[in-house]
Amino acid sequence: IAGDNLHRVVIYREGAPLAGSRIPFSSQDSADPEDLWQSLADYERATGGSALAIPHNSNVSNGRMFAPTTLDGRPIDADYARRRQRWEPLLEVTQVKGDSETHPVLSPGDRYAMTQPKQPWMFPFDYARSALKLGLEHRRALGVNPFRFGMVGGTDSHTGVSATAEDNFFGKFPTSEPSPARMFSRMAEVLNENWRLTASGLTAVWASENTRAALFDALRRREVYATTGSRITLRLFGGWNFEAPDLEAPVLSDVGYGKGVPMGALLPPRPAAGGAPTFLLAAMKEPDGADLEALQIIKGWLTGDGTSHERVIDVALAEPGAGMLSGVWRDADFDAAEDAFYYARVIEVPRPRWTSVDAAFFGTQPPPGAPATVQDRAYSSAIWYRPGAPATVPAGDE
Repeated sequence: IAGDNLHRVVIYREGAPLAGSRIPFSSQDSADPEDLWQSLADYERATGGSALAIPHNSNVSNGRMFAPTTLDGRPIDADYARRRQRWEPLLEVTQVKGDSETHPVLSPGDRYAMTQPKQPWMFPFDYARSALKLGLEHRRALGVNPFRFGMVGGTDSHTGVSATAEDNFFGKFPTSEPSPARMFSRMAEVLNENWRLTASGLTAVWASENTRAALFDALRRREVYATTGSRITLRLFGGWNFEAPDLEAPVLSDVGYGKGVPMGALLPPRPAAGGAPTFLLAAMKEPDGADLEALQIIKGWLTGDGTSHERVIDVALAEPGAGMLSGVWRDADFDAAEDAFYYARVIEVPRPRWTSVDAAFFGTQPPPGAPATVQDRAYSSAIWYRPGAPATVPAGDE
């Protein structure tokens, strides 16, 4: 729609034999995601299979990806919210055209927020963190959160080469593969100069086994995280009684699953005795990658007057960097009456951006405006708190 990116990636649990039994539904059939969801429902009914859709590159949707209305202008209602959560449990938060976590206009106190040109009214409806906050508002109004998505990353490359490292970046199209001229050429008008492309991103999945079915099931339950290209290892668990000694457990996940829930889940019901949620988190650098600079929790919440807020918490910092960061954080400002979400973010120390690598290799100067360095990062899927959440969660808002 006039260059506004509303693309979805569709994944089938069963693979080619079953998925190939029906003609794929594409944007040539309809640009409306509701029509895509109906086609996926028809596929599941006809085949007994399972499928999901992943919106990607929301930062170039120009205010459409998380708009309060449907594509044809109707206000979002509970049925829409329920279907969107059902068919789109994930969001691609980073890829070759940029990062969609947040923006300095939306998060002025976030020193790691990424910039991208945009008209002011578009910002809240283009970025993941803002959408997570909007989801809390919709849940209060509709009873269902349409934007309860996990975080994944992808390259969006059209070359068949999944090269996401700064010193091994092969661009988006064959015309943007390494050469002395590639930084100075232009892509399609929507992409502008080639140097603006980023070496990103990857999806990490915590699955019970390395099978297509197990990986799909992990995607469905949002037990996934995104990175901007580095192979960072990240764990996040939420519960009500994590303590610092839990970090010393021989197998961190045993404690995490035993005392709480993983990324992508709802916090379990609050204990009768009360208390505040606690979070167990740990990150490890890529073996031959950059050290880690910060391990953070991003909290978003909705106050009684309907206003959404956010806060970035430094759980662990390392100067000049560390191979591993971990911590246990307790939300001392927790209010049991307020909807909230919590996700983890890991930041690496700066390293040369691919444009700087190219310039050194080919003996050129980077284009004016090209950043010299980049700080790769990882984003976990969130853990949500819902006031009065029952032990068994109703279908449609699981």
